[in-house]
Formats: sequence, structure tokens, C-alpha cells
Amino acid sequence: MTQTLIQPVTYEEFIEWYPNDGKQYELHDGVIIEIFAPTGDREKVVGFLAAEITVEYRRLKLPYTIPKTAFVKTPSAKSVYSPDVLLLNLDNLDNEPLFQKESTVTQPESVPLVVEVASTNWRDDYHKKFADYEEMGIPEFWIADYKGLGGKKFIGDPKQPTFSVCQLIGDEYIMTKFTGNDLIISPAFPQLNLTAQQVFDAAKPR
Repeated sequence: MTQTLIQPVTYEEFIEWYPNDGKQYELHDGVIIEIFAPTGDREKVVGFLAAEITVEYRRLKLPYTIPKTAFVKTPSAKSVYSPDVLLLNLDNLDNEPLFQKESTVTQPESVPLVVEVASTNWRDDYHKKFADYEEMGIPEFWIADYKGLGGKKFIGDPKQPTFSVCQLIGDEYIMTKFTGNDLIISPAFPQLNLTAQQVFDAAKPR
């Protein structure tokens, strides 16, 4: 039986509590949130993006890796996320005090890029995680909204599948949106030859 914790929950309590029950959890402002089982089409998008990023960083011989499971702890320590795709800089992991034992990173130097694939909880991606990754100083954040679920102020009216690249300029994210056959422009991977539609098509039956 999983121990019930009194809210708000600290990072240390969350890590100690985290059960081995096959489910995924995140900490949002001190509240433990169960990440619902992903759908097959969403997982295909996650896998596709992870593969495309891997091909690109290997081609460029960059010291990066994509872990199966790892956490990003926000500066306030009230939120802990497990991104859909987390690109890690191996050269900085020795400076991460929590990584070896708890697979948790806290420094922007460790995270060149983070990716979230939007689902029914799209507000977390466009509002909360956007703000927290921005505050942490992660240089680039992608939101793959392959179903066009986000708010109209983010993806337009009428809604349509949209791929957003958020680049940290100073201490704020500047969001650029890509749709259809737009070529995705990524500061992290300037030679990435990938269109928004290719990402969206990854979810379709073959």
C-alpha cells in the first residue's frame, strides 16, 4: 500500500515516497499528480521525436543522452517533472548533486532541450511547465501539440496541430509556432531537417 502524504509534499518526501507500481508521477506545487497512461499515438510521437533528436546529436558528436526516466527539479523545489523527452548534457552531470542516486537534474547546463507532447492536460505544458522551465533557464523547450488541443491563444483559431519551439532569450521564452509543412527551426539543432507535419504524421496508423 502506498503511503499517504500530507500536502504540500517536499522533493525529498516525493522521492522517498515514489512507489514501484508501474505508474508515473510528478510533483506540481507540492501536490503529487499521477501521469495517466499514455495513448499509443502519443507514444509514437514521443518515440519519433526522441529518435530524431538522437540521430542529430550523434551526427554532431555532442555529449548528450536521452534517459528512459529522469526528473527535473524546479528552482523552487515545489515541482518535479518527468518530461516526455529530456535531453541531458553528459558533461555537466558530475555537477548535479542529485543525479547519481535520484536521477534528478537541477541545473540548466544539464538540459539543452526538453520536450513535452501535449495531451488533455495541455494547460500544464503551456502554462505551468512553460513558466517553470523558463525560470530554471532551460535554453529550449518544445511543445508537440499533434492533436491541436491547446488554447486558441497558443495555437490559433481555428485550432490546428501546432509545434512550438520556445527559445530562452535573456530570461524569457520566445515562442515560435510551426504548422503543416513548416520546417521546424531549432536553435539547439540548426540543421534539423524536420517539418511539423512529419511530427504529426508519426501518430497516424501505418
